[in-house]
Amino acid sequence: MDARLARILPTVSKPGRYTGGEWNSIVKDWSGSPIRVALAYPEVYEIGMSNLGLSILYDLVNQLDFALAERVFAPWPDMQQAMRGAGLTLYSLESKRPLGEFDVIGFSLGYELTYTNVLNMLDLAGIPVLAAQRDASRPLIIGGGTCCLNPEPMADFFDLFVLGDGEEVLIELLRLCRQAKAAGTGREVLLEQAAQIPGIYVPRFYNVSYAADGRVSRIEPSRPEVSDRIRRRVCAVLPPHVTRPIVPFLETVHDRAAVEIQRGCTRGCRFCQAGNVYRPLRERPLEEVLDIVDQLLRNTGHEQLSLISLSSTDYGRIEELVRAIRERYGDRRLNISLPSLRIDGFSVRLAEMVQTGRKSGFTFAPEAGSQRMRDVIAKGLTEEDILGTARQVMQSGWSHLKLYFMVGLPEETEEDVQEIVFLARKIWRLGRQLVGGRLRMNVSVATFIPKPHTPFQWSGQIRPEGLEVKQSILRDGLRQQGLHLAWHDPQVSLLEAVMSRGDRRLGAAVLQAWRSGCIFDGWSEHFKPELWWQAMQDNGLDVSFYAHRERADNEVLPWSHIDAGVTTAYLRLEREAAHLGAPATDCRHETCNTCGFQRISAECLARAGERARGRPGDGSPAVTTCDESREEETNERS
Repeated sequence: MDARLARILPTVSKPGRYTGGEWNSIVKDWSGSPIRVALAYPEVYEIGMSNLGLSILYDLVNQLDFALAERVFAPWPDMQQAMRGAGLTLYSLESKRPLGEFDVIGFSLGYELTYTNVLNMLDLAGIPVLAAQRDASRPLIIGGGTCCLNPEPMADFFDLFVLGDGEEVLIELLRLCRQAKAAGTGREVLLEQAAQIPGIYVPRFYNVSYAADGRVSRIEPSRPEVSDRIRRRVCAVLPPHVTRPIVPFLETVHDRAAVEIQRGCTRGCRFCQAGNVYRPLRERPLEEVLDIVDQLLRNTGHEQLSLISLSSTDYGRIEELVRAIRERYGDRRLNISLPSLRIDGFSVRLAEMVQTGRKSGFTFAPEAGSQRMRDVIAKGLTEEDILGTARQVMQSGWSHLKLYFMVGLPEETEEDVQEIVFLARKIWRLGRQLVGGRLRMNVSVATFIPKPHTPFQWSGQIRPEGLEVKQSILRDGLRQQGLHLAWHDPQVSLLEAVMSRGDRRLGAAVLQAWRSGCIFDGWSEHFKPELWWQAMQDNGLDVSFYAHRERADNEVLPWSHIDAGVTTAYLRLEREAAHLGAPATDCRHETCNTCGFQRISAECLARAGERARGRPGDGSPAVTTCDESREEETNERS
C-alpha cells in the first residue's frame, strides 16, 4: 500500500471503502493481461457494491484470458480532500494502481445526479474530463447504463457509450481494444472501428444542429460509415449469472446475495422507462436459478437472498421457485426478498411464504389515487385491488405500510390529487380497524419525471407553481396520527428532468456545476441547486425549456438517434391511449402490442446462435417478442 494512502486512511470516515481485499475479489496478473479495465461506479462504495450489473461485468471480464477488471468508486468528500492534499491520484481497489494506467475506464450511468461525480473521479485520476482534450495515451472512457439511452448531456466527456445489455458488446469492444493495442492503432481509428459494433455510440461522430428557437433541428453522422441510428444491444438469452460475487467488508445498501430471475417486463406502464427499454422479457429457467442460489450461498455465506426482477410475480414459476428454495434452506432460516411485487393477493401469499420472524413493512405502489389516472398510466389496478390487498396484508400480520404515489402526471387534475388523499385515508381507516394503534403508514410522493423512450417523453414536467398547489392538497388532507407524508425534493426532481431530457449543450452546465463544487448531487447534504441553476444561466440555458416544455409531436428529440427498441410509432399510439384512458396490453398473456421488438429479438437470437438453442429442459429460453410491420418501421425512420 502506498505510504500516503496508509497515512490518510485512519483520518477518513469508513476507510473500508478504500482498502479492497474483500472475499472473492479478483487480483489478476497485470503483466499477463494485455487489456486492463477499471469498472467505475460514480457513487460511494456501499451503493456501488449493491449494483448487480457491476458484479456481472466484473466477473465476466475477469474470465477473459486477455483482460482484467478492477473496481473504483467515488470517494466521499473527506477522502477526496485527503487524497488531493496528499497528492494521491484515484486508484483501483484490487491493485491500487492509478486509473491512468488502465486501458479502459467504464462508468455505470444509472442516475443523472451522479454526473458531476464522473467528472470528479476523472479529475482525481489526473485524466482530462473533456474527451476532446484526451489523446491516445489516456484510457478510453466509456459509459453504460440506462442514462446512456439519452447520452447527450454527457457526450462531451465520454469517448463512447454502450447502449443496452453490456455482457456481449463489452467483450466485443475489449477484443477490438486488444487488437488495436497490439497494432498500435490510434485513438481515432479505434473509435471508428468501435462505432461499427452494434450498440456502440461514439458522440464525436455525430453533429447536432439547433433551430433559432433552441430546439434540436438535426442529428446526423459526420461520416458515411456511421449509422444514423444506434440500436440498443439485447442479450436474447440471459448470460451465465455471477456465482462468486465479492463479499464487502462494509454493510452495503443491499447486503445480500442477488439472483436476476428475469430481465424485462411486458406490463406496459406508460410512465416506466425500465419497463419500456428492458424489453423483451427473458426468464431464467427455474433449475438454473436454483443452481445459482446454491452456489451463491455456498460462496458468500449470505443469509439473505434477493430474487431480482422488474416484477417478481411475473416470473412464470415464482411460487414453485420460492417453495423450492424454502425446502432446500428451511433449516437455515434464509431471508428471501422479492423487491418488486404487484398489488394483489398472490403477492401477499408470496410475501407470507418468504417471511421469517417478525413481519416488517409492506410496500404498495398505487402510483395514482384516482382510477382515471391509473388508467392513464396503465397501472392496471382498481381501488378494489388496492383495498383488498391492504386488508389481506394487515390480516396477515403486517402493521407498517408504505404507499408510493406520483404527482404531476400527464392529464392529472387537482381532483385526481385529492383522490390520493381519499385512498390513503381509506387504507388508514381500514388499518385502524384491523391492527389498531400498531398501524404505521408512510405515504411517499414523488414528482413525475417524463423519461425518454416512454409514451410520456413529449410531456413536460409540472411547473413549480402547479406542484405547490398539489402538495398543499396532500399536506392538508393527510394530517392523521400514525400517518407520515414524505416528499421527494422538488429541486432534485427538477434537475433530474433537465438532465434526463436534455441535449448536448448541457455539458457546459455540468462542467461549470462541477467546477463550482457540485458533487454527490443525489445526497441532500451535498446538493447545491443554486449552483446548478447559476451554471444553466451562465451558459445561456433555460431550465424550463428542458424540464417543463411540452415537446412537439414532430420535434427532433435529443435522443432521436438512439433506437431503444420500442418504436416511436408505438410510443405515439400509447400516448394517445393514455389520453383516452385506454388500458395497455400485456403481450405475455394477450395479443402482441406491436412495440417493435420482433426485429431486435430476431437479431439477438441469431447472434446468440448455439447458446440460444442449447438451454436444457423446461428452460428453453423464454423470450417474449413483439411483431411490427415493415411499413411501420419505414414510416418511423422517415
